[in-house]
Formats: sequence, structure tokens, C-alpha cells
Amino acid sequence: MRCPFCGSKEDKVLDSRESPEGETIKRRRECKGCGRRYTTFEQIEEMVLFVVKSDGKREAFDRRKVLKGLELACTGRPVSQQTLEETAEDIERKLFNRLEREIPSSEIGEMVMERLRALDQVAYVRFASVYRQFEDATQFRDIVNMLRKRQKP
Repeated sequence: MRCPFCGSKEDKVLDSRESPEGETIKRRRECKGCGRRYTTFEQIEEMVLFVVKSDGKREAFDRRKVLKGLELACTGRPVSQQTLEETAEDIERKLFNRLEREIPSSEIGEMVMERLRALDQVAYVRFASVYRQFEDATQFRDIVNMLRKRQKP
């Protein structure tokens, strides 16, 4: 840490205290060069995850958008709000654990579809129809047939 008064890089920490929220650490330091005291704050640098849209635009990841998509697909279905929130949180955690700063929106959509397939097949078909932009009934039939094949032992 460089002293704000003389520029020396030599100091000693006199006191460290964690903030009540536990998100920052306040350190009281004394410069070994000039003897003056100053305070520093340390906090975790959060990684910002960007979603790359199909048109190439980038925007910050927003778990609320994933949750909104899940909620719309599950409207009227027997899936609890808590389950949807846990699903959105789990998807977000998996994305951040990849340690990539940019994720294509298509990968997020596929993750949502995979989770919906396990939660509720009707919600899965609803989401897939919007996500994959179904244009006719044959696409619905194809996805339902795919679901039936996966259910057979």
C-alpha cells in the first residue's frame, strides 16, 4: 500500500476491523517513512458477468431475467416460487463458477430449458416454444415426441 502523504510503500497495520455486514475490512495503517497514519478499506472485487446476445450486444447478467422467464413458463403450473428462485440462483452460480466473463445468451437459454425439463414438462414446452421461436404445430409435436422418448425406460 502506498502512503498517500509521502508515497512510501512501507507501512504497518495498526488495527483491522470487519464491517458489520462483513463485506469490507477497515485497516488503520502507519507509514514507516513519514510516520503519518491513514485508513484503507478492502473489499472483494465482484466479477461482472456479461451476456452476449444473438445480435452481438453485451449486457450485464441479471438473475431476475432468468427468474422472470421461469415464472412465465410455470404460470399456472404446480411449481413453487421457492423452487423457481432456487433454480435461478443455481443457474447464476453455475455461470459464475465457469469463471468466464462473457456467456452467450443461447447457453443460458439451454440451461433454463434443461432445468424446466426436469421441473415441469408443460413449462418446458412453453419456454421452448418462445425460446426456439416455434412457427407451426409440427415443432410442438416434435418436442412432445422427444419428451415421450426420454420417458420410456
